[in-house]
Amino acid sequence: MNENNNNKIGSLFREFGDLYRAAHPLPLAQHKAMRAIERCRTADLGGHVDCCDRCGYERISYNSCRNRHCPNCQSLARERWLLDRQRELLPIAYFHIVFTIPDELNPIALVNQRPVYDLLFQAASETLLTLGRDPGHVGGQLGIIAVLHTWGQNLMDHPHLHCIVTGGGLSDDGQRWLSPRKMTPGKDFFIHVNVISDLFKKKFLAYLKQRYQTGEFKWVGRIRYLKEKAAFHQLLTQLYAKKWVTYCKKPFGGPEQVLRYLGRYTHRVAISNHRIVNIADGKVTFKWRDYRDSNKTKLMTLDVFEFIRRFLLHILPARYYKIRYYGLLANRLRSARLNRCREILPFSQPPAAAKSERLCWEDVLLELCGLDIRKCPKCRTGRMVRKALLLCSAGVPP
Repeated sequence: MNENNNNKIGSLFREFGDLYRAAHPLPLAQHKAMRAIERCRTADLGGHVDCCDRCGYERISYNSCRNRHCPNCQSLARERWLLDRQRELLPIAYFHIVFTIPDELNPIALVNQRPVYDLLFQAASETLLTLGRDPGHVGGQLGIIAVLHTWGQNLMDHPHLHCIVTGGGLSDDGQRWLSPRKMTPGKDFFIHVNVISDLFKKKFLAYLKQRYQTGEFKWVGRIRYLKEKAAFHQLLTQLYAKKWVTYCKKPFGGPEQVLRYLGRYTHRVAISNHRIVNIADGKVTFKWRDYRDSNKTKLMTLDVFEFIRRFLLHILPARYYKIRYYGLLANRLRSARLNRCREILPFSQPPAAAKSERLCWEDVLLELCGLDIRKCPKCRTGRMVRKALLLCSAGVPP
């Protein structure tokens, strides 16, 4: 296998995918994601030939799979999304809050992805919105962007939410921008982390108990014993007694720093190609950061089947939204609320016209990255123009 190519995971799936699927029947979502990554930027999906109008240099480009779990296909989606978010940033402080559930809940989440992830979104967002409306903290409506991650650096299951939160909120009557009551320079957040963690724990476990009673969860495999009410209530007692981890990072330096952060986190997949160091002899070696050992970068080597298994743990259910918006940023009234905030806040600028949907991918790369993909890479003066289309290798669309 060529280990130096830019699609190491795709190459790995193409070599070992059939063997893995023969040994491990997969849910439909995992099967589709795996097949898409295998075919990404290969002749299977077709492509096009571009030719320089000056020197005649030709370049073949194969189509991307556009699957949201593919490490090759997130750049354009991320840049389009960032263009839209750039228009929505206000001249205020923004904060970063991370909500994590205890390890004891991970086996339940693996079997019940959609309901547990929904609980995580619901409990975290309600915690922040409830505390934000408390006059002792803000007394108004916060704005929240919540991004779901399901992995740790070692690719094991680790569901958690990254939340970007406005440093203040809009009053209920829409007439005032309310700053935090206890805001101090350099403070991690205007609500103490223990207050956030305690309310988040209570809300999550209350909803967990509620959904257990409605029979929404599946209790199979290693969690089969939790189908018994006594065992489930014993687990709840342990979780109530445990301290839950909620992490508050220092405030961002400004809207530009918020965008740079969002670009790193929103469209991330479980592992990127550049973290894979070696694929040989049925083993995969990749870089990972050990947060329990001073954040040191280490190498981990896994059997290729174990690597694939861990990667597939993080394939989300079909049509599941991993980025959600709450409060001021809720989709329904977002534009009206943000316009009102700009009218109230000093130093606000009117939003730029929406253009991400009008721009083709070449223009998006040029505007945000300064990369002119149309310039000939050989002579550096000519322009690459479309010469021919390449059909899918199977002769039909993917």
